[in-house]
Amino acid sequence: MARIVLDELAHSYKPGPKGPQDYALKRIDHVWRQGGAYALLGPSGCGKTTLLNIISGLVVPTEGRILFDDRDVTRLPTEARNIAQVFQFPVVYDTMTVRENLAFPLKNRRVEASVVRRRVEEIARLLGLSRVLDRRANNLTADMKQKISLGRGLVRPDVAAILFDEPLTVIDPHLKWQLRSTLKEIHRELDLTMIYVTHDQTEALTFADEVVVMYDGAVVQTGTPDALFERPEHTFVGHFIGSPGMNVLPCTVEGTTARVDGQTIPLAGAYPDLPQGRRIELGVRPEFTTLAAKGAGLPVRVKRIDDLGRVRIARVDLGGRPFAATVPEGVAVDGDEASVILDPTRVHIYADGHLVAALPAGATAA
Repeated sequence: MARIVLDELAHSYKPGPKGPQDYALKRIDHVWRQGGAYALLGPSGCGKTTLLNIISGLVVPTEGRILFDDRDVTRLPTEARNIAQVFQFPVVYDTMTVRENLAFPLKNRRVEASVVRRRVEEIARLLGLSRVLDRRANNLTADMKQKISLGRGLVRPDVAAILFDEPLTVIDPHLKWQLRSTLKEIHRELDLTMIYVTHDQTEALTFADEVVVMYDGAVVQTGTPDALFERPEHTFVGHFIGSPGMNVLPCTVEGTTARVDGQTIPLAGAYPDLPQGRRIELGVRPEFTTLAAKGAGLPVRVKRIDDLGRVRIARVDLGGRPFAATVPEGVAVDGDEASVILDPTRVHIYADGHLVAALPAGATAA
């Protein structure tokens, strides 16, 4: 088990990279503490699998170091890092029984037979595989095979970390929740460092204690699921996390007021030092915006209302731009004219995609 440190890490698949555009993985400084449950979240091509392969030793980074505790493992091969990796597609030996599959990593390391038996039975119990231990793997379903693959990663009690590369992609949707819950229970019981790569926000937010959001080869925010939702540090995080994602609108800002296409929006703080020549945008989540009768707030034109079961979301046009707002219980719209009310304490301002800190209303810049 280990604390994993990424020290000025960067990687390019091109020889002699000349600028940020040549890097698949831009500079990262990060620490994963021992025993944490982490997720690497981002769209396809953002660099998360490259980062996972660097941690596992399948790829040597162009720049920087990787430390397991205080040990530099940057150029050590995978087998010398004492990690386990679980891939998107199940890695099992079909001709072996489930028991033999789970025991294989331990037998390979010449672990005593009685220890192997106890450990295999413990992991089988945690994964719900006890009743099929003596069945051959070739006749099992895809989700059972992925459980075996997970078990092969978990069975070694001495691993520094377990890396999961989109392990539930091939699993039926109704079984994914169950397997995620199982992984969380195992994490709590075994105190292992787990790093889970996914493009699925639900998987990331329900599995991880801390989520690392990646975009275009860079880490744009690291935080708890609550922090990512409540205070996105980048507009990409606001778009990517949440369903629907955060509303982002071009705006101008003066003091404690933002203007979007001539409409005035009050802000909870002041922004006296916004950088000149930058793209300024306002961001607010639909959960913090409510649909109201015409004349009660910013005028909008209602396009449609989606009933999501737990909540209704209005899709509206605000100054010629698409916008989403929550429809409170009891609110009815007569025709397509309505208004939206924004919670000023939940409105964020961004410059070139990055969150700008506000000063309290009435304060002045130093």
